[in-house]
Amino acid sequence: MLRILLVVLVITGSSVLSPFVFAAKTEPWLLWQPADQNNAAVIDHSDWQHFLDVAVIRDEVRQLNRVRYHALTVDQRMLLNEYLAALQSTDPRKYSRPEQMAYWINLYNALTVKVVLDHPEEDSIRDMGRGWLGKGWFSSGPWQEPVAVVAGQPLTLDDIEHRILRPLWQDHRVHYAVNCASIGCPDLATSPYTGANMDDMLNTAEQAYIGSPRGVLFNEQGGLTLSSLFDWYLQDFAENEQGLLVYLADHSDDPVATRLRGYDGKISYSYDWALNSSD
Repeated sequence: MLRILLVVLVITGSSVLSPFVFAAKTEPWLLWQPADQNNAAVIDHSDWQHFLDVAVIRDEVRQLNRVRYHALTVDQRMLLNEYLAALQSTDPRKYSRPEQMAYWINLYNALTVKVVLDHPEEDSIRDMGRGWLGKGWFSSGPWQEPVAVVAGQPLTLDDIEHRILRPLWQDHRVHYAVNCASIGCPDLATSPYTGANMDDMLNTAEQAYIGSPRGVLFNEQGGLTLSSLFDWYLQDFAENEQGLLVYLADHSDDPVATRLRGYDGKISYSYDWALNSSD
């Protein structure tokens, strides 16, 4: 069996080891469930805003936000490191639930940028993990490797998304907020998430992604291609594909909304793993 598996991996490449194969199911990490709803304090994300101001640019042709990874100065990289250090010295359980959610989303996104900066030679985040047999061998990305320590607990990106954000908040819009540094992914937001702007930013991100060709695309023959995000995490959005079409239609403008509601053909899924770099 192992020999067959290795042959398959060699033939097909590392794409069969998508992180979503392992991380689709949520396992709540109840350690992070406590919150202080009486605490009106807010977590400072101003350094993240300063970083985003210079790091993120809009690609109007592809309708997505790109990141200037290779153009960032030493000072800008230091600013990111200082922000990550500040977040890791903060215990989010001492804050309200909205502040906590913003904390985890911003931490995830900032850590992902840091991962890319630490692997300047790679063109896809899927090639930035250690792999089963060492760096570059059957890599499935960095998602299951420890990248931070909060309140004494080592954390992976998968921990933040699949053991904290998804199960503890059960809000499908999380998928539009966390960014995997790829063209196919929902945009890296140009502003930090905060407890105060959470709902507005999540709604805006949801509408933007569904309304982009990366989310929903009808080809010239009338066939429908959706982001693989809706395939990997179907149950977060709807009970089945028909329900998914209804959900997408409810968040689309005409004529796309009408076409989605009346569509009864085959659905294809696609995802572009190329780095969302501006270079």
